[in-house]
Amino acid sequence: MRVPSLPLPTRTSYRLTLPYLPDRRGALGALSIVHTHSPFVTGWLGARAARRLGVPLVFTYHTQLEAYAHYVPFETRATRSAASGLTRRYANAADAVIVPTVAMAERLRVLGVRARIEVLPSGIDVAFFARGERRDDVRARLGASPDQSLILCVGRLGREKNLELALDAFARLGDARSRLAIVGDGPHREALQRRAREARISSRTTFALEYARADLPDVYASADAFLFTSGSETQGLVLVEALAARAPVVAVDTPQTRDVLGPAGSVVPGDPAALAAELRNVLGGRRRSGALGSQVARRYDAAALGDRAIALYETLTLPAATRRAPSASSTLPPATRPAPPSAEPTVPLAEP
Repeated sequence: MRVPSLPLPTRTSYRLTLPYLPDRRGALGALSIVHTHSPFVTGWLGARAARRLGVPLVFTYHTQLEAYAHYVPFETRATRSAASGLTRRYANAADAVIVPTVAMAERLRVLGVRARIEVLPSGIDVAFFARGERRDDVRARLGASPDQSLILCVGRLGREKNLELALDAFARLGDARSRLAIVGDGPHREALQRRAREARISSRTTFALEYARADLPDVYASADAFLFTSGSETQGLVLVEALAARAPVVAVDTPQTRDVLGPAGSVVPGDPAALAAELRNVLGGRRRSGALGSQVARRYDAAALGDRAIALYETLTLPAATRRAPSASSTLPPATRPAPPSAEPTVPLAEP
């Protein structure tokens, strides 16, 4: 089932979902649960379908919406407040809320979410990324020769990813034999290229644009350090991908980043000097993740996490005698059990 959408009149790949849920073959009537991943139009459609069918609603909290306020042409503080309110109302309308890290569970409690919260990370194909190999041709395409140090960033080039900090840290590194490769694209690319020129590192920085997914394992494995500077993520899947490919990780210190990396990466304050100092340690061979990174990455195997999601569904849909309860350590019970929602959550129209 595909839901129609329209492009937004801004420099973004996000689209405007039309509030229409086609059900030409009556597939909705066979649903026993509705799982939504956005509190915007698709989430509103899902919540409406769950209530109409009388089935449980599960919501996965993927995005700290207030970190994306700069995409909305209104006053920033008001937009962030509205985003937090939207998240709170929608989450409280769900029978269960999935978050990828303990830090995000705590964040939702601070926002006033009272619904049941289940900590269940988003998974990846760990074996796929573990197959990555260090290759000179991949490094050359990213701008590094075999005897140069390659620092890698991967992700969408949006303002919220804080890649200016990566450029500033690379400039502070002061190593003429190092190279920075940024894989990905987005509306902030021109601003980042300008920042690289201003910092006089453009000749040593490659904006590699988007790579096919099949190429990413070798991209990660070919890096001497993976640099992560975003503070807006709820999890940061690229961290897990880098660990699976055995790339040493240097990341900005946030609660969610610590949750993901554990002891397998270097987590440092978010300033250029601290990041540059840790990059020197990694590039000098004084920090390695190796087998430990692979071990941490295995906790995020998509198949195992899928089984946990099914177990959660069963707690909502099956009699107690026939269901598998999720791990007690991953469940945060509701602060107060809310009554079933009587009103549709109020939602804006743009989908992130």
